[in-house]
Amino acid sequence: MPTYDADFDAESDNNSHSLMVRLVGPDKRVLDVGCATGYLGEALIARGCRVSGVEIDAEAAGRAAKLFDEVLVADLVDVDLVAHFGAGSFDVVVLGDVLEHMVDPDRLLRHVVGLLAPGGSVVISTPNVTHGSLRLALLQGRWRYTDLGLLDRTHVRFFDRRGLLALIEGAGLVATDVRPTTADPLGVEVDVDWPALPPGVIDWVREQPDGQTYQFVVRAVRADADGDLQTMRTRLEELEGELREAREQSAQAQARAERAARDLEAAQHRAGDAEQQLHAVQSTVTWRTLAAPRRVYGLMKGGRRR
Repeated sequence: MPTYDADFDAESDNNSHSLMVRLVGPDKRVLDVGCATGYLGEALIARGCRVSGVEIDAEAAGRAAKLFDEVLVADLVDVDLVAHFGAGSFDVVVLGDVLEHMVDPDRLLRHVVGLLAPGGSVVISTPNVTHGSLRLALLQGRWRYTDLGLLDRTHVRFFDRRGLLALIEGAGLVATDVRPTTADPLGVEVDVDWPALPPGVIDWVREQPDGQTYQFVVRAVRADADGDLQTMRTRLEELEGELREAREQSAQAQARAERAARDLEAAQHRAGDAEQQLHAVQSTVTWRTLAAPRRVYGLMKGGRRR
């Protein structure tokens, strides 16, 4: 898994790191899995959290260790985090841009649940494979890996909303908060030859569910009674959102249909007016007077063609 370093605005409403900081909350015991150089943990420490980390890159871990209580240099594939840190040691485990790099993210997620104290949570961020840019690129037959972004060449697993929620549920967790970061399909690193796309396709993709969701940021808790209640609340909110979106799409479709009906009616009126004008011209004395010469000319012209 590569090591990233980043500066971010902790007050931003459209940044996965700032959203994770908010979902973690202040004054928590946090394990930052895949902590890199500690840039996320530093923001958490500023909010009163005590942070430990896990990082495979020794150099990055050394930088994070200057800030954190402890940094374990280890490969997530084979490390036993519960044995090292102890069961129930943390209020929050953070998996920021980690799961997509794991061949077996299910195993890792199930494992970190054992680190949670009562009432603890897991905070996750991961890219959305159904972002509109990827849909448009696939329409043009492209799936090109990049150094960073949705198709980071080190990604080995890809998630849409349902797939991510299923992964979380399979680990014995329930999502209590799902927050997207958004980006326009034509405004990211994915190569899209947009002038070559058929009319209307880009707007249609923009309107699809999660078409502008760049990353999912999720808070999940153990699936106990409180978690089940929160899950129902979350699902209710999702259904309400889907209903609003369906109503908006219905209203847009109705508006398009009404415009089309008005255009059709106007075209029919124009056709009727033109027909009336034609009949009026044909009924004039001049038109009738010229009718016979026109027939003769037509016969002569037809004869020349033969």
